[in-house]
Amino acid sequence: PQEVLVVRDGHSARLEGVVRVARAAGIPVREADRPELNSLAGHSHHQGVMLRVAPFAYAALEELLARWRASGRPALFLVLDGITDPHNFGALLRNADAAGCQGVLVPKDRACPVTAVVEKAAAGALSHLELCQVTNISRTLDVLKSEGVWIYGLAGDEDASDLYRAGLGGDVALVVGSEGSGLRLNSRRHCDVLLKIPMHGGVSSFNASVAAAVALFEAVRQRASR
Repeated sequence: PQEVLVVRDGHSARLEGVVRVARAAGIPVREADRPELNSLAGHSHHQGVMLRVAPFAYAALEELLARWRASGRPALFLVLDGITDPHNFGALLRNADAAGCQGVLVPKDRACPVTAVVEKAAAGALSHLELCQVTNISRTLDVLKSEGVWIYGLAGDEDASDLYRAGLGGDVALVVGSEGSGLRLNSRRHCDVLLKIPMHGGVSSFNASVAAAVALFEAVRQRASR
Protein backbone atom coordinates (compact mmCIF):
# COMPACT_ATOMS: atom_id res chain seq x y z
CA PRO A 1 0.00 0.00 0.00
CA GLN A 2 1.24 3.50 -0.86
CA GLU A 3 -1.34 5.77 0.77
CA VAL A 4 -4.73 5.86 2.51
CA LEU A 5 -7.04 8.68 1.41
CA VAL A 6 -9.82 9.74 3.78
CA VAL A 7 -12.60 12.16 2.92
CA ARG A 8 -12.00 15.56 4.54
CA ASP A 9 -15.50 16.05 5.94
CA GLY A 10 -16.08 12.43 7.00
CA HIS A 11 -15.41 12.41 10.75
CA SER A 12 -16.75 9.16 12.16
CA ALA A 13 -15.61 6.44 14.54
CA ARG A 14 -15.29 4.04 11.59
CA LEU A 15 -13.00 6.32 9.57
CA GLU A 16 -10.97 7.23 12.64
CA GLY A 17 -10.46 3.50 13.21
CA VAL A 18 -9.21 3.09 9.63
CA VAL A 19 -6.76 5.98 10.13
CA ARG A 20 -5.44 4.46 13.38
CA VAL A 21 -4.87 1.06 11.75
CA ALA A 22 -3.15 2.64 8.72
CA ARG A 23 -0.80 4.75 10.83
CA ALA A 24 0.02 1.80 13.08
CA ALA A 25 1.00 -0.12 9.92
CA GLY A 26 3.19 2.76 8.76
CA ILE A 27 0.96 3.70 5.81
CA PRO A 28 0.74 7.45 5.05
CA VAL A 29 -2.74 8.98 5.50
CA ARG A 30 -3.97 11.97 3.52
CA GLU A 31 -7.27 13.85 3.67
CA ALA A 32 -8.92 14.47 0.31
CA ASP A 33 -12.02 16.30 -0.88
CA ARG A 34 -14.98 14.16 -1.87
CA PRO A 35 -14.77 15.13 -5.59
CA GLU A 36 -11.16 13.86 -5.69
CA LEU A 37 -12.20 10.52 -4.21
CA ASN A 38 -15.13 10.32 -6.64
CA SER A 39 -12.77 10.93 -9.54
CA LEU A 40 -10.21 8.36 -8.39
CA ALA A 41 -12.85 5.70 -7.73
CA GLY A 42 -14.90 6.46 -10.84
CA HIS A 43 -18.06 6.58 -8.70
CA SER A 44 -19.36 7.97 -5.39
CA HIS A 45 -19.80 4.65 -3.52
CA HIS A 46 -16.35 4.58 -1.88
CA GLN A 47 -17.63 5.21 1.69
CA GLY A 48 -15.16 8.03 2.21
CA VAL A 49 -11.94 6.03 2.22
CA MET A 50 -9.59 4.64 -0.43
CA LEU A 51 -6.30 2.76 -0.43
CA ARG A 52 -3.78 3.64 -3.12
CA VAL A 53 -1.60 0.65 -4.01
CA ALA A 54 1.28 0.02 -6.40
CA PRO A 55 0.46 -1.42 -9.85
CA PHE A 56 -0.15 -5.16 -9.82
CA ALA A 57 3.09 -7.16 -10.08
CA TYR A 58 2.79 -9.93 -12.67
CA ALA A 59 5.01 -13.00 -12.49
CA ALA A 60 7.45 -13.67 -15.34
CA LEU A 61 6.83 -16.82 -17.38
CA GLU A 62 10.27 -18.19 -16.48
CA GLU A 63 9.52 -17.74 -12.75
CA LEU A 64 6.14 -19.42 -13.14
CA LEU A 65 7.69 -22.45 -14.84
CA ALA A 66 10.54 -22.66 -12.34
CA ARG A 67 8.10 -22.69 -9.40
CA TRP A 68 6.03 -25.40 -11.07
CA ARG A 69 9.10 -27.60 -11.69
CA ALA A 70 10.25 -27.13 -8.09
CA SER A 71 6.80 -28.11 -6.76
CA GLY A 72 7.04 -31.65 -8.15
CA ARG A 73 3.30 -31.55 -8.94
CA PRO A 74 1.61 -32.14 -12.31
CA ALA A 75 1.11 -28.85 -14.10
CA LEU A 76 -2.30 -27.22 -14.12
CA PHE A 77 -2.23 -23.84 -15.84
CA LEU A 78 -5.15 -21.69 -16.98
CA VAL A 79 -4.58 -19.59 -20.11
CA LEU A 80 -7.08 -16.79 -20.81
CA ASP A 81 -7.28 -15.82 -24.47
CA GLY A 82 -8.76 -12.32 -24.47
CA ILE A 83 -11.06 -12.11 -21.44
CA THR A 84 -12.24 -8.49 -21.27
CA ASP A 85 -15.02 -8.49 -18.64
CA PRO A 86 -13.60 -7.73 -15.16
CA HIS A 87 -16.26 -9.74 -13.29
CA ASN A 88 -15.60 -12.77 -15.49
CA PHE A 89 -11.85 -12.30 -15.12
CA GLY A 90 -12.13 -12.18 -11.34
CA ALA A 91 -14.36 -15.26 -11.28
CA LEU A 92 -11.85 -17.14 -13.48
CA LEU A 93 -9.02 -16.26 -11.09
CA ARG A 94 -11.11 -17.45 -8.15
CA ASN A 95 -11.81 -20.75 -9.94
CA ALA A 96 -8.13 -21.21 -10.78
CA ASP A 97 -7.04 -20.70 -7.19
CA ALA A 98 -9.73 -23.05 -5.87
CA ALA A 99 -8.59 -25.75 -8.32
CA GLY A 100 -4.95 -25.41 -7.26
CA CYS A 101 -3.60 -23.98 -10.52
CA GLN A 102 0.11 -23.15 -10.50
CA GLY A 103 -0.65 -20.02 -12.48
CA VAL A 104 -2.90 -18.09 -14.85
CA LEU A 105 -1.51 -16.65 -18.08
CA VAL A 106 -3.04 -13.64 -19.83
CA PRO A 107 -2.07 -11.53 -22.87
CA LYS A 108 -0.89 -7.93 -22.50
CA ASP A 109 -3.24 -6.66 -25.21
CA ARG A 110 -6.98 -7.09 -25.80
CA ALA A 111 -7.52 -8.35 -22.28
CA CYS A 112 -8.82 -6.99 -18.99
CA PRO A 113 -6.14 -5.61 -16.63
CA VAL A 114 -6.19 -6.21 -12.88
CA THR A 115 -8.55 -3.59 -11.44
CA ALA A 116 -10.42 -3.09 -8.16
CA VAL A 117 -13.44 -4.81 -9.75
CA VAL A 118 -11.30 -7.81 -10.71
CA GLU A 119 -9.79 -7.98 -7.20
CA LYS A 120 -13.25 -7.93 -5.63
CA ALA A 121 -14.64 -10.60 -7.98
CA ALA A 122 -11.56 -12.76 -7.35
CA ALA A 123 -12.39 -12.74 -3.60
CA GLY A 124 -8.75 -12.71 -2.51
CA ALA A 125 -7.48 -15.28 -5.03
CA LEU A 126 -4.75 -12.94 -6.31
CA SER A 127 -3.07 -13.10 -2.90
CA HIS A 128 -2.44 -16.83 -3.46
CA LEU A 129 -2.24 -17.21 -7.24
CA GLU A 130 0.53 -16.46 -9.74
CA LEU A 131 -0.69 -14.27 -12.62
CA CYS A 132 1.59 -14.02 -15.65
CA GLN A 133 1.18 -11.47 -18.44
CA VAL A 134 2.65 -12.49 -21.81
CA THR A 135 3.14 -10.70 -25.11
CA ASN A 136 1.97 -13.51 -27.36
CA ILE A 137 -0.38 -16.33 -26.30
CA SER A 138 0.48 -18.62 -29.22
CA ARG A 139 4.20 -18.37 -28.56
CA THR A 140 3.57 -19.01 -24.87
CA LEU A 141 1.61 -22.15 -25.69
CA ASP A 142 4.62 -23.36 -27.68
CA VAL A 143 6.86 -22.71 -24.65
CA LEU A 144 4.51 -24.75 -22.46
CA LYS A 145 4.56 -27.56 -25.03
CA SER A 146 8.36 -27.57 -24.98
CA GLU A 147 8.08 -28.21 -21.21
CA GLY A 148 5.91 -31.27 -21.85
CA VAL A 149 2.60 -29.57 -21.04
CA TRP A 150 -0.43 -30.67 -23.07
CA ILE A 151 -2.58 -27.81 -24.32
CA TYR A 152 -6.37 -28.27 -24.18
CA GLY A 153 -8.60 -25.54 -25.64
CA LEU A 154 -12.20 -25.20 -24.48
CA ALA A 155 -14.44 -24.88 -27.54
CA GLY A 156 -18.05 -25.60 -28.38
CA ASP A 157 -17.30 -27.23 -31.73
CA GLU A 158 -19.35 -30.30 -32.61
CA ASP A 159 -16.21 -32.21 -33.57
CA ALA A 160 -14.30 -31.27 -30.36
CA SER A 161 -13.46 -34.08 -27.94
CA ASP A 162 -15.65 -34.77 -24.92
CA LEU A 163 -14.16 -33.17 -21.80
CA TYR A 164 -15.00 -36.21 -19.68
CA ARG A 165 -13.05 -38.54 -21.97
CA ALA A 166 -9.89 -36.44 -21.97
CA GLY A 167 -6.86 -37.39 -19.88
CA LEU A 168 -6.31 -34.37 -17.68
CA GLY A 169 -4.24 -36.02 -14.96
CA GLY A 170 -0.82 -35.11 -16.37
CA ASP A 171 0.82 -31.77 -17.18
CA VAL A 172 -2.04 -29.68 -18.56
CA ALA A 173 -2.84 -26.12 -19.64
CA LEU A 174 -6.50 -25.24 -20.24
CA VAL A 175 -7.12 -22.40 -22.69
CA VAL A 176 -10.34 -20.37 -22.38
CA GLY A 177 -11.41 -17.93 -25.08
CA SER A 178 -13.15 -14.57 -24.89
CA GLU A 179 -16.75 -14.15 -23.76
CA GLY A 180 -18.08 -13.40 -27.23
CA SER A 181 -15.97 -15.07 -29.92
CA GLY A 182 -14.24 -17.83 -27.95
CA LEU A 183 -10.74 -18.99 -28.83
CA ARG A 184 -8.92 -17.03 -31.49
CA LEU A 185 -7.97 -18.98 -34.61
CA ASN A 186 -4.23 -18.81 -33.94
CA SER A 187 -4.72 -20.02 -30.37
CA ARG A 188 -6.82 -22.93 -31.64
CA ARG A 189 -4.02 -23.96 -33.97
CA HIS A 190 -1.60 -24.14 -31.04
CA CYS A 191 -3.83 -26.39 -28.93
CA ASP A 192 -3.11 -30.12 -28.90
CA VAL A 193 -6.79 -30.96 -28.35
CA LEU A 194 -10.05 -28.99 -28.45
CA LEU A 195 -12.55 -29.98 -25.76
CA LYS A 196 -16.29 -29.46 -25.42
CA ILE A 197 -18.51 -29.78 -22.36
CA PRO A 198 -21.52 -32.01 -23.15
CA MET A 199 -24.72 -29.93 -22.97
CA HIS A 200 -28.11 -31.58 -22.57
CA GLY A 201 -30.52 -28.67 -22.32
CA GLY A 202 -31.72 -25.91 -24.61
CA VAL A 203 -28.74 -23.63 -23.88
CA SER A 204 -25.73 -24.33 -26.07
CA SER A 205 -22.89 -22.94 -23.96
CA PHE A 206 -21.65 -21.72 -20.56
CA ASN A 207 -20.02 -18.38 -19.92
CA ALA A 208 -16.21 -18.42 -19.74
CA SER A 209 -15.85 -18.63 -15.96
CA VAL A 210 -18.36 -21.47 -15.58
CA ALA A 211 -16.83 -23.46 -18.46
CA ALA A 212 -13.38 -23.03 -16.94
CA ALA A 213 -14.63 -24.17 -13.53
CA VAL A 214 -16.18 -27.33 -15.00
CA ALA A 215 -12.95 -28.20 -16.88
CA LEU A 216 -10.61 -27.32 -14.01
CA PHE A 217 -12.48 -29.47 -11.54
CA GLU A 218 -12.65 -32.36 -13.97
CA ALA A 219 -8.84 -32.18 -13.94
CA VAL A 220 -8.91 -32.02 -10.14
CA ARG A 221 -11.23 -35.08 -10.02
CA GLN A 222 -8.98 -37.09 -12.32
CA ARG A 223 -5.89 -36.27 -10.26
CA ALA A 224 -7.63 -37.21 -7.02
CA SER A 225 -8.62 -40.62 -8.40
CA ARG A 226 -5.09 -41.57 -9.55
